[in-house]
Amino acid sequence: MIRILKPLDEFAKPEALLFDLDGTLYRGHEPVPGAGRLITGLQSRGMLSLFVTNNSTRTPGEVAEHLEMMGVEAPVERIVTSAMAAADYARSNYPGAAAYAIGEKGLKEALQDAGLRLVGNGETADVVVQGLDRQLTYDRLTEAVRHLLGGAAFVQTNPDRLLPVDGGFLPGAGSIGATLQAAVGIEPIVIGKPSRILMDYSLRISGTSPAGTWVIGDNPYTDLAAARNAGCPAILVLTGLCDADNWESHCAKAEAYPDVVCTGPEQLEQFLHDRI
Repeated sequence: MIRILKPLDEFAKPEALLFDLDGTLYRGHEPVPGAGRLITGLQSRGMLSLFVTNNSTRTPGEVAEHLEMMGVEAPVERIVTSAMAAADYARSNYPGAAAYAIGEKGLKEALQDAGLRLVGNGETADVVVQGLDRQLTYDRLTEAVRHLLGGAAFVQTNPDRLLPVDGGFLPGAGSIGATLQAAVGIEPIVIGKPSRILMDYSLRISGTSPAGTWVIGDNPYTDLAAARNAGCPAILVLTGLCDADNWESHCAKAEAYPDVVCTGPEQLEQFLHDRI
Protein backbone atom coordinates (compact mmCIF):
# COMPACT_ATOMS: atom_id res chain seq x y z
CA MET A 1 0.00 0.00 0.00
CA ILE A 2 1.12 3.52 -0.85
CA ARG A 3 -1.33 6.19 0.20
CA ILE A 4 -0.52 9.78 -0.70
CA LEU A 5 -2.42 12.28 1.42
CA LYS A 6 -1.42 15.57 -0.18
CA PRO A 7 -0.95 16.63 -3.83
CA LEU A 8 2.39 15.53 -5.22
CA ASP A 9 3.14 18.98 -6.57
CA GLU A 10 3.27 20.26 -2.98
CA PHE A 11 6.29 18.07 -2.18
CA ALA A 12 9.69 19.72 -2.39
CA LYS A 13 12.33 17.50 -3.95
CA PRO A 14 14.00 15.58 -1.10
CA GLU A 15 17.43 16.86 -0.13
CA ALA A 16 17.78 14.41 2.76
CA LEU A 17 15.86 11.65 4.53
CA LEU A 18 15.72 11.31 8.32
CA PHE A 19 15.03 7.71 9.30
CA ASP A 20 13.74 6.59 12.66
CA LEU A 21 15.33 3.31 13.78
CA ASP A 22 13.39 0.94 16.04
CA GLY A 23 10.07 0.10 14.42
CA THR A 24 11.20 1.54 11.08
CA LEU A 25 14.43 -0.23 10.08
CA TYR A 26 14.35 -2.97 12.69
CA ARG A 27 12.13 -4.30 15.47
CA GLY A 28 14.14 -5.14 18.57
CA HIS A 29 16.71 -7.65 17.33
CA GLU A 30 14.98 -8.38 14.01
CA PRO A 31 15.52 -6.35 10.82
CA VAL A 32 12.49 -5.07 8.97
CA PRO A 33 12.47 -7.04 5.70
CA GLY A 34 13.81 -4.94 2.85
CA ALA A 35 15.21 -2.15 5.03
CA GLY A 36 18.86 -2.89 4.24
CA ARG A 37 18.21 -3.01 0.51
CA LEU A 38 16.29 0.27 0.70
CA ILE A 39 19.14 2.11 2.45
CA THR A 40 21.79 0.63 0.14
CA GLY A 41 19.79 1.71 -2.89
CA LEU A 42 19.35 5.23 -1.57
CA GLN A 43 23.05 5.57 -0.80
CA SER A 44 24.02 4.28 -4.26
CA ARG A 45 21.88 7.03 -5.77
CA GLY A 46 23.53 9.70 -3.64
CA MET A 47 20.56 10.41 -1.36
CA LEU A 48 21.69 11.76 1.99
CA SER A 49 20.17 9.65 4.78
CA LEU A 50 20.49 10.33 8.50
CA PHE A 51 19.51 7.89 11.22
CA VAL A 52 17.82 9.70 14.09
CA THR A 53 17.03 8.03 17.40
CA ASN A 54 15.60 9.04 20.75
CA ASN A 55 17.78 6.39 22.37
CA SER A 56 20.45 8.11 24.49
CA THR A 57 22.21 5.01 25.84
CA ARG A 58 24.38 4.12 22.84
CA THR A 59 27.24 6.00 21.25
CA PRO A 60 26.98 6.74 17.50
CA GLY A 61 29.50 3.95 16.88
CA GLU A 62 27.39 1.48 18.82
CA VAL A 63 24.26 2.54 16.91
CA ALA A 64 26.11 2.04 13.61
CA GLU A 65 27.27 -1.41 14.74
CA HIS A 66 23.72 -2.39 15.69
CA LEU A 67 22.40 -1.20 12.34
CA GLU A 68 25.09 -3.21 10.56
CA MET A 69 23.92 -6.30 12.47
CA MET A 70 20.43 -5.52 11.13
CA GLY A 71 21.77 -5.42 7.58
CA VAL A 72 21.75 -1.62 7.32
CA GLU A 73 24.97 0.16 6.34
CA ALA A 74 24.98 3.47 8.21
CA PRO A 75 28.13 5.64 8.39
CA VAL A 76 28.78 6.73 11.97
CA GLU A 77 28.79 10.38 10.91
CA ARG A 78 25.15 9.97 9.82
CA ILE A 79 23.97 8.79 13.23
CA VAL A 80 22.07 11.35 15.33
CA THR A 81 21.08 10.53 18.91
CA SER A 82 19.11 12.44 21.51
CA ALA A 83 22.25 12.35 23.69
CA MET A 84 24.22 14.23 21.02
CA ALA A 85 21.48 16.83 20.67
CA ALA A 86 21.14 17.17 24.46
CA ALA A 87 24.89 17.71 24.80
CA ASP A 88 24.82 20.31 22.02
CA TYR A 89 21.89 22.07 23.69
CA ALA A 90 23.67 22.12 27.06
CA ARG A 91 26.90 23.43 25.52
CA SER A 92 25.08 26.18 23.61
CA ASN A 93 22.84 27.33 26.44
CA TYR A 94 25.10 26.73 29.45
CA PRO A 95 28.66 27.25 28.14
CA GLY A 96 31.31 25.97 30.49
CA ALA A 97 28.68 24.28 32.65
CA ALA A 98 29.27 21.47 35.09
CA ALA A 99 26.79 18.69 34.28
CA TYR A 100 25.29 15.97 36.44
CA ALA A 101 24.32 13.09 34.15
CA ILE A 102 21.69 10.47 34.78
CA GLY A 103 22.31 8.19 31.86
CA GLU A 104 24.51 5.60 30.29
CA LYS A 105 27.63 5.56 28.11
CA GLY A 106 26.06 7.29 25.11
CA LEU A 107 24.97 10.31 27.13
CA LYS A 108 28.11 10.66 29.22
CA GLU A 109 30.42 10.45 26.21
CA ALA A 110 28.30 12.97 24.29
CA LEU A 111 28.49 15.45 27.16
CA GLN A 112 32.23 15.06 27.49
CA ASP A 113 32.72 15.34 23.73
CA ALA A 114 30.76 18.60 23.86
CA GLY A 115 33.20 19.97 26.42
CA LEU A 116 31.03 19.75 29.52
CA ARG A 117 32.54 18.68 32.83
CA LEU A 118 30.77 15.78 34.49
CA VAL A 119 30.43 16.07 38.25
CA GLY A 120 30.05 13.35 40.82
CA ASN A 121 28.10 13.11 44.04
CA GLY A 122 28.75 15.96 46.45
CA GLU A 123 29.84 18.43 43.77
CA THR A 124 27.76 21.28 42.35
CA ALA A 125 26.15 21.07 38.93
CA ASP A 126 24.81 23.85 36.70
CA VAL A 127 22.66 21.48 34.67
CA VAL A 128 21.16 18.02 35.15
CA VAL A 129 21.03 16.08 31.89
CA GLN A 130 18.82 13.04 32.25
CA GLY A 131 18.29 10.10 29.95
CA LEU A 132 17.64 6.40 30.36
CA ASP A 133 19.75 4.83 33.11
CA ARG A 134 19.19 1.12 33.70
CA GLN A 135 21.58 1.16 36.68
CA LEU A 136 19.84 4.09 38.37
CA THR A 137 19.91 4.15 42.18
CA TYR A 138 17.89 6.05 44.75
CA ASP A 139 21.07 7.85 45.81
CA ARG A 140 21.59 9.18 42.28
CA LEU A 141 17.98 10.35 42.09
CA THR A 142 18.52 12.10 45.40
CA GLU A 143 21.64 13.80 44.08
CA ALA A 144 19.79 14.98 40.96
CA VAL A 145 17.02 16.39 43.14
CA ARG A 146 19.62 18.26 45.21
CA HIS A 147 21.06 19.88 42.09
CA LEU A 148 17.66 20.80 40.67
CA LEU A 149 16.44 22.33 43.92
CA GLY A 150 19.71 24.22 44.07
CA GLY A 151 18.97 25.92 40.75
CA ALA A 152 20.45 23.58 38.13
CA ALA A 153 18.72 23.51 34.74
CA PHE A 154 16.84 20.30 33.86
CA VAL A 155 17.46 18.82 30.39
CA GLN A 156 15.89 15.51 29.38
CA THR A 157 17.11 13.53 26.39
CA ASN A 158 13.70 12.11 25.43
CA PRO A 159 10.21 11.77 26.87
CA ASP A 160 9.53 8.09 26.12
CA ARG A 161 7.80 6.60 29.15
CA LEU A 162 8.29 2.99 28.02
CA LEU A 163 11.22 1.23 26.35
CA PRO A 164 10.17 -1.73 24.15
CA VAL A 165 12.29 -4.83 24.68
CA ASP A 166 11.90 -8.45 23.66
CA GLY A 167 8.92 -9.79 25.56
CA GLY A 168 7.65 -6.53 27.03
CA PHE A 169 8.63 -3.07 28.19
CA LEU A 170 11.00 -1.32 30.57
CA PRO A 171 10.50 2.10 32.19
CA GLY A 172 11.94 4.65 29.77
CA ALA A 173 13.75 7.97 30.15
CA GLY A 174 10.42 9.75 30.42
CA SER A 175 9.48 7.70 33.46
CA ILE A 176 12.69 8.69 35.23
CA GLY A 177 12.06 12.30 34.25
CA ALA A 178 8.51 12.13 35.58
CA THR A 179 9.87 11.02 38.94
CA LEU A 180 12.25 13.97 39.09
CA GLN A 181 9.57 16.38 37.91
CA ALA A 182 7.18 15.15 40.59
CA ALA A 183 9.86 15.61 43.24
CA VAL A 184 11.01 19.11 42.34
CA GLY A 185 8.08 20.62 40.41
CA ILE A 186 10.33 21.60 37.50
CA GLU A 187 9.42 20.73 33.92
CA PRO A 188 12.42 19.54 31.89
CA ILE A 189 13.59 20.88 28.57
CA VAL A 190 12.87 17.90 26.31
CA ILE A 191 15.32 17.29 23.48
CA GLY A 192 14.12 14.16 21.67
CA LYS A 193 11.14 13.56 19.42
CA PRO A 194 8.47 14.98 19.37
CA SER A 195 10.50 18.08 20.36
CA ARG A 196 11.89 20.00 17.41
CA ILE A 197 15.24 20.44 19.19
CA LEU A 198 16.45 17.03 17.98
CA MET A 199 15.05 17.78 14.53
CA ASP A 200 16.74 21.17 14.30
CA TYR A 201 20.02 19.55 15.37
CA SER A 202 19.58 16.92 12.64
CA LEU A 203 18.88 19.62 10.05
CA ARG A 204 22.09 21.40 11.03
CA ILE A 205 24.01 18.18 10.45
CA SER A 206 22.31 17.50 7.11
CA GLY A 207 22.60 21.12 6.02
CA THR A 208 19.17 20.90 4.38
CA SER A 209 15.94 22.85 4.57
CA PRO A 210 12.93 21.55 6.54
CA ALA A 211 10.75 21.44 3.40
CA GLY A 212 13.35 19.33 1.62
CA THR A 213 14.05 16.98 4.53
CA TRP A 214 11.62 14.07 4.70
CA VAL A 215 11.08 12.29 8.01
CA ILE A 216 10.34 8.55 7.88
CA GLY A 217 9.06 6.70 10.93
CA ASP A 218 6.51 4.35 12.42
CA ASN A 219 5.21 6.41 15.35
CA PRO A 220 2.75 9.31 15.02
CA TYR A 221 3.35 10.42 18.64
CA THR A 222 7.09 10.92 18.13
CA ASP A 223 8.23 10.75 14.50
CA LEU A 224 5.27 12.42 12.80
CA ALA A 225 4.80 14.97 15.58
CA ALA A 226 8.50 15.89 15.41
CA ALA A 227 8.29 16.29 11.64
CA ARG A 228 5.30 18.59 11.99
CA ASN A 229 6.99 20.64 14.73
CA ALA A 230 10.04 21.12 12.50
CA GLY A 231 8.13 21.80 9.26
CA CYS A 232 9.31 18.61 7.52
CA PRO A 233 7.26 16.30 5.27
CA ALA A 234 6.45 13.01 7.00
CA ILE A 235 6.13 9.44 5.74
CA LEU A 236 4.54 6.83 7.98
CA VAL A 237 5.63 3.22 7.54
CA LEU A 238 3.42 0.46 8.93
CA THR A 239 6.30 -1.62 10.28
CA GLY A 240 6.14 -0.78 13.99
CA LEU A 241 3.49 0.88 16.12
CA CYS A 242 0.87 1.23 13.40
CA ASP A 243 -0.78 -1.18 10.99
CA ALA A 244 -3.26 -0.79 8.16
CA ASP A 245 -6.22 -0.97 10.54
CA ASN A 246 -5.15 1.43 13.29
CA TRP A 247 -2.82 4.06 11.80
CA GLU A 248 -5.60 6.59 11.30
CA SER A 249 -6.80 6.29 14.89
CA HIS A 250 -3.23 6.64 16.20
CA CYS A 251 -2.68 9.73 14.03
CA ALA A 252 -5.93 11.26 15.22
CA LYS A 253 -4.99 10.66 18.85
CA ALA A 254 -1.51 12.09 18.29
CA GLU A 255 -2.92 14.97 16.21
CA ALA A 256 -0.10 14.29 13.76
CA TYR A 257 -0.81 13.06 10.25
CA PRO A 258 1.61 11.88 7.56
CA ASP A 259 1.87 13.13 4.01
CA VAL A 260 2.36 9.57 2.75
CA VAL A 261 1.67 6.12 4.20
CA CYS A 262 3.70 3.12 3.01
CA THR A 263 3.28 -0.46 4.14
CA GLY A 264 7.03 -1.01 4.37
CA PRO A 265 10.45 -0.53 2.75
CA GLU A 266 9.42 -1.96 -0.62
CA GLN A 267 6.54 0.47 -1.00
CA LEU A 268 8.67 3.34 0.31
CA GLU A 269 11.31 2.50 -2.30
CA GLN A 270 8.62 2.60 -5.01
CA PHE A 271 7.38 5.99 -3.84
CA LEU A 272 10.86 7.48 -3.65
CA HIS A 273 12.09 5.99 -6.92
CA ASP A 274 10.88 8.76 -9.23
CA ARG A 275 11.46 11.57 -6.73
CA ILE A 276 15.20 11.35 -6.07
